[in-house]
This record gives sequence, structure tokens and C-alpha cells, in this order.
Amino acid sequence: MTRYVALFGSINVGANRLKMADLRYAFEREEFEDVETVVASGNVLFSFDERPTDGLEDLFRHMMRERFDIDSFVAVRSREELREGVEGNPFHVDGAAEQVHTHFLSGDPGQDRFDAMVAAYQGRGAERLALGKRALFVDYVEGMGRSRLTGDFITRRLGCQGTARNLRSLQRIVDKMA
Repeated sequence: MTRYVALFGSINVGANRLKMADLRYAFEREEFEDVETVVASGNVLFSFDERPTDGLEDLFRHMMRERFDIDSFVAVRSREELREGVEGNPFHVDGAAEQVHTHFLSGDPGQDRFDAMVAAYQGRGAERLALGKRALFVDYVEGMGRSRLTGDFITRRLGCQGTARNLRSLQRIVDKMA
């Protein structure tokens, strides 16, 4: 069995309130094993036969809509992919762990879209940006809450949905997946 994490976007933010016990139960009803939540923001660890993660993402989006009436983006990653979200983030070496984020994306936007996004954002903030594999790495130097680099801006410019976690949270999840 492979250990995965489902990273839900916009859970327990705004109107999308959901008890983690209810989310765990929904995963268990779908017969996933070793289900565990980490932090109350939609991070679900589970074990399942190895398979492409995009099929799992579709299943979980449907499950959230049907069971909880919540439309939520979800990124499913293996432990190795999640670890790459930490270690592959070029800002993990010199950025503050709570300010450095990895946005897990629904696809690979390509270098051209990334370059166009960087150009469109030029002069708007102090953020440092880098492109990864199905990931956008951001150092929110002055804090994510004060940044003008919003999820909507990223989605529009890259043509991919995403959900972000800071390095501190990601390392906590990676450690629990061991």
C-alpha cells in the first residue's frame, strides 16, 4: 500500500466549515485505510494501492460535493512528491518556514505561462517565485496575508488550480507519512 496525502483547498476558510472527524469518516466509508487528518485545514493521510493521483483527485472532489456540498480543489501526492514540495522548493534554505509555501497545482502550466505570470506580477510585491513539477514555489517575504499574489491571480495566470501549504506544515505532514 502506498501512503498518500489529500490536500484540500479552502477547507475551514470562509463558509467551507468541516469537522475533520467527518472528513476522516468519509474517507473510511470509501474504504481507504490508515486515514488520519493533520491540522484542521483539510490535510488527509491515507493508504491505498498505488495508482495515478489524478483519479483519486476526481474521486475526492466528487465526494466533497456529494457528502458535504463543498466544491473544493484537492491535490493528492505521495510521500515522495510531498517531500519534493519541501526539498525542491528553492526558498527552503534561506526563507522563513512560515512564509515559504508550495502551491500544489492541478497540472503543469509550463515555463511560458510561469514567465507571463511573473511579468504580470512585476513590481507588485517582494515575493520570490519558482516553478516546480505540478508546483509553484513562493516565498511570501512580507507574509501571505499581506501579499497581492492571490490564489485567483495564480489560477488565472497559470491556468491551473492549486492549494498552498507552508514549509512548516508540509514537513509536519511528511513526518507523519513515514
